[in-house]
Amino acid sequence: MSRHAIELPVTADRAAAEPLSGQISGQLRAAIASGRLRAGERLPASRALAASLGVSRTVITAAYAQLYAEGWLDGRHGSGTFVADGVPDHAVAAGPVPAGQAAAPQPGDATGPPTFRSSETPSVTAASGRPPASAVTPEEVIDLSPGMPWAAGIDPAAWRRAWRAAGAAAPAGQAGPLGLPALRAGLAAQLRRHRGLLCGPDQILITSGVASGLRLVATALLRPGDAVAVEEPGYEKARAIFTACGARVVPCRADEDGLVISALPAGARLVYTTPAHQYPLGGRLPVPRRQALIETARSAGALILEDDYDSEFRYDVAPLPALAGLAPDLVIHLGTTAKTLTPALGVGWLAARRDLVTALATAGAAASERTCEPAQHALAALLASGDLDRHVRRMSREYARRRAAIVAALGGLPAPARLLGGTAGLHVVLELPPGSAAPVAAAAAARGIRVDTLDHYFAGPPAVEGLVLGYGGVTLRQAETACRALREVVTSII
Repeated sequence: MSRHAIELPVTADRAAAEPLSGQISGQLRAAIASGRLRAGERLPASRALAASLGVSRTVITAAYAQLYAEGWLDGRHGSGTFVADGVPDHAVAAGPVPAGQAAAPQPGDATGPPTFRSSETPSVTAASGRPPASAVTPEEVIDLSPGMPWAAGIDPAAWRRAWRAAGAAAPAGQAGPLGLPALRAGLAAQLRRHRGLLCGPDQILITSGVASGLRLVATALLRPGDAVAVEEPGYEKARAIFTACGARVVPCRADEDGLVISALPAGARLVYTTPAHQYPLGGRLPVPRRQALIETARSAGALILEDDYDSEFRYDVAPLPALAGLAPDLVIHLGTTAKTLTPALGVGWLAARRDLVTALATAGAAASERTCEPAQHALAALLASGDLDRHVRRMSREYARRRAAIVAALGGLPAPARLLGGTAGLHVVLELPPGSAAPVAAAAAARGIRVDTLDHYFAGPPAVEGLVLGYGGVTLRQAETACRALREVVTSII
């Protein structure tokens, strides 16, 4: 029996004609039949799944009871609910791909932690758009910049175990083009359990992070002048990497729910998106928009680049299906340990069709792109032991407390100020009236609080003003202190 409960990408639509229990049992039945859920794997407790979907526990118990009766599930009192033994492994044999169709995904082939004090702050360049905290010393600054995880939250014992395992592994004479087989197998299992991706280890390429994956995609799959749709506002580094590789970046409007599909340009070769937690506005792309994006890309012959950087951390909401799970023939899925553990580990991955992975690996070899082998061994050990899952669960609870403190401190400000993107990830956005973001940021800096403004996430003139407030790199008390001061500043300015 699996020690890990699956994170189920199921949804409950109250407006649908089908009863909620029937919707849930149908989605679970399809997941088992397709092989996304496998014999012996443990499902979430009915109470936990009900809470995450916002339905009554009776709905979940009815769905589970139906699947018990049909023989899909099994369980013993006090042990949990499992996919029943005897449910076949639905491996799809590799075969010729019909002309005009993409290959279907295949199932699986078979030092100490970096720590810092919250008062320590990185150097900031003028290009970052962050005002300097000139009125206080660096030791007093509370840095609410986004994108920083709480590296000090890594369990030292688990970290040491992982690096002992890495140290015990003999170094390879020649690094494989895709990365360590054990790590790719572990990631394939992790992606299936938590993101609903049915892919084999040979569909995963290890990278040194999201930026590395972006460069490989731009180098291998784009020609000079190809149009790339990028969310607006969006990830500055993605725009810079695509531009440096000769692509033509086309900003595409994003709102508080994520990418606006009707704004996609005609003729784009690639669409780059952050659907799990839009960067920076924080929206979670709704399922209808995910489906519309896939349909639009398919009809246009475009690929979708899914940056899943923040999907592990959700608060009071159920997981949404990854784009790569919905359309594995169209989507390149990017992941990284930069937010779950620490950017210092320098390990990421991408999952895609086999032909795309081959092309990307070839481009990586030509560019001498390499990922530290001991770091790969360490991550493989963290996955195999379950220590990574435990770390994510522990940090999710910690980040939820910080997020709640920010919402409590900054909720209910005078309109039009409002908080966006508070259901997932490691940051929220405080939308502000036009002309007020820069003065608020400057006043906050004078009080020892470093914040990002939204303007530098736009390629063109900003359509929204506000602050991007990260809570991953500060303590709960610092988050409370900073946001109480921010409320005073905002109230005095707007």
